[in-house]
Amino acid sequence: MTADGTPSTPAEVRLRDVRPTTVPIEVVGTIISLERKEITRRSDGLRRPLLSGRLSDGTATVRFTWWDPPRETIDRGTILRATGVEVTEFRGRPELTFTWRTRVGPAGPAELPLADPNATPRMAVHELRPSDEGFRVEVRVVRVTERTVSVGEERRVVYDGLVGDRSGVVALSAWSDFALKVGESVRIAGGYVRAFRGRPQLVVDERATVTRIAAPDLPEAAELARSPLRTIAQLEDAGGGEVVAVEGIVVGLLPPSGVVYRCPSCRRSVTSGICRIHGQVEGYVDLRARIVLDDGTGAVTISAGRAATEELWGVSLEEARLRLREQPDPTVLEEELFEALLGRRLRIRGSATQDDFGITVHPESIERAEVDLDAAADELGARVGPRN
Repeated sequence: MTADGTPSTPAEVRLRDVRPTTVPIEVVGTIISLERKEITRRSDGLRRPLLSGRLSDGTATVRFTWWDPPRETIDRGTILRATGVEVTEFRGRPELTFTWRTRVGPAGPAELPLADPNATPRMAVHELRPSDEGFRVEVRVVRVTERTVSVGEERRVVYDGLVGDRSGVVALSAWSDFALKVGESVRIAGGYVRAFRGRPQLVVDERATVTRIAAPDLPEAAELARSPLRTIAQLEDAGGGEVVAVEGIVVGLLPPSGVVYRCPSCRRSVTSGICRIHGQVEGYVDLRARIVLDDGTGAVTISAGRAATEELWGVSLEEARLRLREQPDPTVLEEELFEALLGRRLRIRGSATQDDFGITVHPESIERAEVDLDAAADELGARVGPRN
């Protein structure tokens, strides 16, 4: 105990119990988001570096500000222990502040609290919102795929998928191998929800527990993977969706479409050999089509990859490259692709996200839709009404 009555060693506090206080505390957590920036001091005009982001320990997620952080790169997913942390309030919620008095060091997964599935409230999928933590869900595995990502200098395997219950489906990102299989029902506790492409995403890592359960009341995976056709207006009202189906007429093609070059690291489009993330790169050639689809209630962008573009166009990537050698202007190929697609009626199934530019559908399947002329005439007649 110090002379002013405060403990000489700060007490460790779980993030769910953090409250604004004048007494420094100790916390352990995983950095789930961060941004490095500089602030100009009013006193002398000098620039002062800081890190800001969100810290999670599985019980809650709290904003943090780290003044004068180390110059070394600090990555999302880093687990740290911070002693001598100040707690203030920001917009009615606690915020952690790391000052020059704060001692920050590495920590391991074993130092994080384990989630007790029985001590967390059960939530339905449609109730999940970004920043939610401290809950459990009982869901059916609809889809799971494996991919490798770079985290700093480390390569890690991430398992992307889709899980759902009777209330809906949600994207899943698992940073540990829970050996998930399509069709099985599981109870997940200790995960958290983040926003990804404007949609909620359930994230689980080594802190989470995944238990196989018997849940005959859950819909089958095939049922969860299907979606009835919706109008584009309905899709816009919903802000997208993980499993959607729309149908409409091709009315436009957005650049860049046709033959494009991609960054070998992030697959983003490369312009004049420059990736906006990785700078000067040797791009690899690819084929894509950014289709504008209209159904009379609204319009969406369909981001079709190489396989779908080849099937719709009837031209392979190799053929397109040969044409490009004969006619080096890529806009000519883009015009040919547009002429081949214009006016086609397509049915798209996949996932949809929304941003400032509208709805984009990331297709899993694209097929031509036959128009029922009799039904279309009846529908038009019903809209117009009887003649006098």
